[in-house]
Amino acid sequence: MNYVIGLRCRECGRHYPAEALHVCDFCFGPLEVAYDYERIAATISPESIAAGPRTIWRYRDLLPVDDDAPVDLGAGFTPLLRADRLAAELGLGELWIKNDTANPTGSFKDRVVSVALTKARQLGFKVAACASTGNLANSVAAHAARAGMASIVLIPEDLERAKVTMTAVYGGTVIAVRGSYDDVNRLCAELTSEHPSWAFVNVNVRTYYAEGSKTLAFEVAEQLGWRAPDHVVVPIASGSQLTKVAKGFSELVKVGLLEHQAVRVSGAQAEGCSPVATAFANGADAISPVKPSTIAKSLSIGNPADGWYALDAIRRSGGSCAAVTDAEVLDGIGLLARTEGIFAETAGGVTIATLAKLAASGDVRRDECVVALVTGHGLKTVEALSDTVGPTVTINPSLGDFDAALGEDLLIEEAR
Repeated sequence: MNYVIGLRCRECGRHYPAEALHVCDFCFGPLEVAYDYERIAATISPESIAAGPRTIWRYRDLLPVDDDAPVDLGAGFTPLLRADRLAAELGLGELWIKNDTANPTGSFKDRVVSVALTKARQLGFKVAACASTGNLANSVAAHAARAGMASIVLIPEDLERAKVTMTAVYGGTVIAVRGSYDDVNRLCAELTSEHPSWAFVNVNVRTYYAEGSKTLAFEVAEQLGWRAPDHVVVPIASGSQLTKVAKGFSELVKVGLLEHQAVRVSGAQAEGCSPVATAFANGADAISPVKPSTIAKSLSIGNPADGWYALDAIRRSGGSCAAVTDAEVLDGIGLLARTEGIFAETAGGVTIATLAKLAASGDVRRDECVVALVTGHGLKTVEALSDTVGPTVTINPSLGDFDAALGEDLLIEEAR
């Protein structure tokens, strides 16, 4: 059943029908989906969810689409892994990694795109389009191919090569734009008016697209045995993911799946693109746009559309927000890989490095159950590591060279 009662402006509260709308025509505030939580509470249960597919669509009652055959590559229900070795390194107690590198195209964007294109198809769109820093382009192209839709994606021309390849292989149109993501996004906003029959997932169907991020909160709660963590650390690009993760935990309380919701939500950014972290540190209410300059290209949005809402969610939850250097990002990638065997892209390095910084400052506490979101696979951003990793040593094919290279102490340790 569809429990959507319409759209509502996040600023003035005006109501709209559940159509391809994303901005209030009265105050120009962003719209979000409104649900009948009483009706959902009367039908949803841990048992009904467990009976569903092992994808985001097990939570269909809390998603804005009613479709028996969604556009689905299997996004969601990714591993939640206890990270005791990483916790020990950071001086934390109960730490979990939500490993969204396991999604079909290697990032959390599969969650939002599956929802967006299912709704777009329902609304009659035939073309899927987007502005992207890479992961969204991968996912839109893949899901459009699955749905038999045409795809047109616009990306900054300096995007990581792997992400360009992963987008182009699906056969859609890939347009590289000279400029930053913010330049690409502005162009897409103009194209939305010029091509109203195209579904720009992060523009004219953004209202529905953003709801897919809530499934991260739903899965974390379910995988923890229907309990909420004390603290969640989320990377910030546009800010939408953080706001929807916070909304997801709140919704679980509204429908009776959690007894209470006291989740502290903290944000992670790279110093080269940290408008939200800067506003948080300065105690400011306004987000000042910046020109991105960081290896974490998937977070390089200098003028985040949901930046203020992310800042507000952080503050209301009692969370924190910090930024880390590119060197710390690389250290974060390596730390997660060597302690937990998870290879994250640069955005994941931002999350882990920020977690380390917040743990050192006491903003993330040892007595908390903490979940860190790792949202994309490291194979997408291998260029960032090209100067820092490689063979330990190169030898000739002989036992003597091998023994000499490893060293006597290491050989003794290996034998124990």
